[in-house]
Amino acid sequence: MNIEFKPIGFVRVDVEDVPRHWRRSELEGTLVINEEYAEGLADVEPGQRIVVIFNFHESPEFSSKLLRQTPPHSDVPTGVFSICSPVRPNPVGMSVLEVLKIEGATVRVRRLDMLDGTPILDIKPHIEVRDDSLD
Repeated sequence: MNIEFKPIGFVRVDVEDVPRHWRRSELEGTLVINEEYAEGLADVEPGQRIVVIFNFHESPEFSSKLLRQTPPHSDVPTGVFSICSPVRPNPVGMSVLEVLKIEGATVRVRRLDMLDGTPILDIKPHIEVRDDSLD
């Protein structure tokens, strides 16, 4: 089976050193969406949170030696599927970003943890799950 992705756009950010995770980021930048997909931004609004699926385009190639990695916040090797490392069998990342502004095919966002030029694969709405059984 062969799976191929076509980027729908890319990230623009004015810094080289980005936070390692969106939850710890206040960094602002822009999602530049290809014009052919611009209409898909209809109904995305400022204040909304969106899930951005992207490609870790600058990550090193994965090998079985990287199934356990030591994250920067720990001294213990940890399974790759239980951490947010950009070095993965499939270099796919996910971030939840806050929409600040939309102009045509560009979306100004906050909480970026992606490098300038990062290919965007998809955008989805962030839907909070409310468990009424906890009330």
